[in-house]
Amino acid sequence: MDTPAPIHPSLAKTILVVDDDPSTMLICVKTLRAEGFTVLEAEGSSEALKILATHREPIDLLLTDLMLPPPGFQLTSTKNPYPRVHGHEIIQRALATKETFRVILMSSLSYQERKAYQTVIDHVPFLQKPFTVETMMELVHAVLAAAPLSYDNSATKSTAKQEVQWYD
Repeated sequence: MDTPAPIHPSLAKTILVVDDDPSTMLICVKTLRAEGFTVLEAEGSSEALKILATHREPIDLLLTDLMLPPPGFQLTSTKNPYPRVHGHEIIQRALATKETFRVILMSSLSYQERKAYQTVIDHVPFLQKPFTVETMMELVHAVLAAAPLSYDNSATKSTAKQEVQWYD
């Protein structure tokens, strides 16, 4: 009797990549797919929030840019469930609905420029742009192996902060 071949651990994982820069998106998506991951793509926060809310299968990791610029003109509406927001807000919304979640935040901003987002950045694995595909994959595997972030209604906290390296 034949036994099925073992599935590579990456094949069972789904990653949502969110970035408004086409070259970064292309590098991330092609590399992750080549490693066997299922990859969902969102060019902005509105699309990412919709995917997080409606995708029926589990999403194992969110890889998102910090700065996702809103469109030049956006009507404010409390009825819009998928507004244009920055990456830190996507993380907070994902954690609020999923309670635990794995996340990597990426940005080309310097540490000093990121200080405005420190409450989130202190607790989220970070990938400094530009990065090598090796560095990205190292962090992806480390985050998938670590405990997920959790939400406590006041701030984003990591149960595995010491287990995940920052790549600056």
